Amino acid sequence: MNNSFEIKYILKCLELVEARLNWGPSSEWTTYDFEKLSSIIAETTGVTLSITTLKRLWGKIRYNNIPAVTTLNTLAKFAGYDSWREFKQQVSLHPVGNAQPDRRETTVLPPVRKVFPRRWMLGLMGFLPLLLIGYLLLSSNKKPGKPLDPVAFAFSSNKIMSTGVPNSVIFHYNALAAGVADSVFISQSWDTSRKVAVPRQENTWSSIYYAPGYYRAKLMVNKQIVKEHDLMIASDGWLALLEAGPGAPYYFRKTDIEKDSGIAVNKALLAASGIQTLPTPPALRFFNVRDMGDLDNYNFTFETTLKSDFKEGTAACQRIQVLILCKNDVIFIPLCAKGCVGDLSLYAAGTTVNSQAADLSGLGCTPEEWTTLKVTAVNGKMQVWVNGKAAANLTMVHAPTGIVGLQYRFNGTGAIKDTRFTQHGKTIVF
Repeated sequence: MNNSFEIKYILKCLELVEARLNWGPSSEWTTYDFEKLSSIIAETTGVTLSITTLKRLWGKIRYNNIPAVTTLNTLAKFAGYDSWREFKQQVSLHPVGNAQPDRRETTVLPPVRKVFPRRWMLGLMGFLPLLLIGYLLLSSNKKPGKPLDPVAFAFSSNKIMSTGVPNSVIFHYNALAAGVADSVFISQSWDTSRKVAVPRQENTWSSIYYAPGYYRAKLMVNKQIVKEHDLMIASDGWLALLEAGPGAPYYFRKTDIEKDSGIAVNKALLAASGIQTLPTPPALRFFNVRDMGDLDNYNFTFETTLKSDFKEGTAACQRIQVLILCKNDVIFIPLCAKGCVGDLSLYAAGTTVNSQAADLSGLGCTPEEWTTLKVTAVNGKMQVWVNGKAAANLTMVHAPTGIVGLQYRFNGTGAIKDTRFTQHGKTIVF
């Protein structure tokens, strides 16, 4: 690879990105701008480039290596091309209209012209593709289609705080067994679509978890998961937040949400916090995640009382979801206004029941009034009760696993109380 020309193409691609963003000179960009750019690139391409990687690309952090192929492909896709190779084939090295390269030199001297015999040149042109294919096969460190050996990789993590969010996690990895043409990723959870490209030759990457939960972090090479491990982010009691897309959510103070026997976020608190509720109400979430001992999802009784009195704008159905969070699994119970029961989906450990194919009208209620929800499971057979009446049932198919907490989802306002788990005569009160 001619690094000099590769760097010129990288600088050209950065110019195109700057022109597309139209944010002004990149020399004036702050960390906030790079955070925003990381989110925009992830939404556009499906691949997250870390803030550190972006700062290296734009020269904010000293870095002397050529970026990984994954980084260059992602950058090219954001600039409007299918891949880095297509970008280099279609783009000429000339400055872009209004882009402001500020610190970069983009003038390209014409290559030195040499004269070769025509027959020798034609032979070389025919041989080059074979050389390229051979290089890629050798550099990938594996036969095409042959899985990599996970034993050759390492992946671990350390939390900065034992409980609470936001919580930073430092990932340590060794992916040198991947070939130089391979792409290396770290995925924070089961959702591999939000994976982050990391340099193959490095060994540390940091991330922030903004919500509590039980996650399975993964080290990936191309599409293969080579290492993974579990990671629990505990909530330190009840937590209420408003989701706000990528990045930090809006957190409520515990003293503002704690009530006599539970927690609540009402219209007065939203107004006092300057939160707009129309035309679309904010996505309100309650969390309580912690070590719950040997409580498992195949045999338990769960009881809670809840309500949500917001039904303006797009919240006419007053949808509520109660999630029983498990180790690498979940139980998902939906509730709503009685007129909206035609679009519900109940899920528990591998089994889904949809209202299009089953009667889930029992999950309809009057959300602005206190509603009792009870869930029982005996040897994986689950029943749901709403206000004392049987509403739904199903049989789980995934293997039993531990329960680690709860999440409630409301639109606008929400309140819960009298929440507890019971198993084998032992009660855990929230």
